[in-house]
Amino acid sequence: MQTTIELNDELFTQAQRLAERECTTLNHLIEDALMLRLRTASAKRRPPLPIYQGSGGLTASVTNSLTHRALLDAADETDKA
Repeated sequence: MQTTIELNDELFTQAQRLAERECTTLNHLIEDALMLRLRTASAKRRPPLPIYQGSGGLTASVTNSLTHRALLDAADETDKA
């Protein structure tokens, strides 16, 4: 598709120089920039993860849930019961 866009003169000059340094066309450089921007924008609009609202969770015997050992000990106690 062909379209016309208006760019700030300085931005246009910088983009042309970058395209030359990267051995690519200005068109390809602009396409890459738009794809990156659109990908970033869509990532920001991801729906929030669901939060479990049910009951349950760690047993009362787990006093320090931040340690791996505490969780393993609690699992062992549950297995014995």
